Amino acid sequence: QVQLVESGGGLVQPGGSLRLSCVASGWDASRYTMKWFRQAPGKEREFVADISWSGTITDYADSVKGRFTISRDNAKNTVYLQMNSLKPEDTAVYVCNARNSPQNYWGQGTQVTVSS
Repeated sequence: QVQLVESGGGLVQPGGSLRLSCVASGWDASRYTMKWFRQAPGKEREFVADISWSGTITDYADSVKGRFTISRDNAKNTVYLQMNSLKPEDTAVYVCNARNSPQNYWGQGTQVTVSS
């Protein structure tokens, strides 16, 4: 069964850090571009970051550049999102996505809440 399972979310104070993980199970994700999206209540889903299958090319939304870092470990079939200097506006459900056209897989998401 193809699955993407996110973890690592939680409640953190402004300025804090979290590290999200997304594990692919039931298939080999090593040739897939991996992406993180987020969706805040009442807002559209928005792109956060992505990483090429080799890990050599990354891209970030302007709102997270310099604070978030995406990485992957193909041996573990896992992609990470290191989030530093978190702000209240980063509060959202963070969702992992894997793409290798035409395949397009989504996880269920993990909640990140930034609040004092």
